[in-house]
Amino acid sequence: LNGAVTMGTLDGANIEIRERVGAENFFLFGLTAEQVFALKEQGYTPVDVCASNPELKLAIDSLTSGLWAADRELFKPIVDSLLHHDEYLLLADYASYIECQEAAAQAYQDEERWTRMSILNTARCGFFSSDRTISQYCDETWNVRPIHVPL
Repeated sequence: LNGAVTMGTLDGANIEIRERVGAENFFLFGLTAEQVFALKEQGYTPVDVCASNPELKLAIDSLTSGLWAADRELFKPIVDSLLHHDEYLLLADYASYIECQEAAAQAYQDEERWTRMSILNTARCGFFSSDRTISQYCDETWNVRPIHVPL
């Protein structure tokens, strides 16, 4: 409820957020669900994605270079997970994320546009209140009903 402009993929609550605030007030990046299924079916190889993007490779390599920690093994499990598993296709979305971040930075430079986006995000996000969300989870997920507690 703070006016933050969301930058995200089309999954989870982001789908509903984008519908409520308007596509023009949301920074979208990443693969569509159809693209994810297709990529996984053809054989997603995150190490190849990394190798084909010099900027991404530099970032990944920096994690075990000693730049961020004297112990070069500290981030190795993260690197191994990204390069050999990448369950959430983070590397596949990297280039799109960078482009989206640049678009958000440009939008931020336009004070009138950014202010409008922020105000609309605040005005249209009431649906996401914790009261409504918890009530919905109680009804649809947990199947529990409220009880009266005398004070």
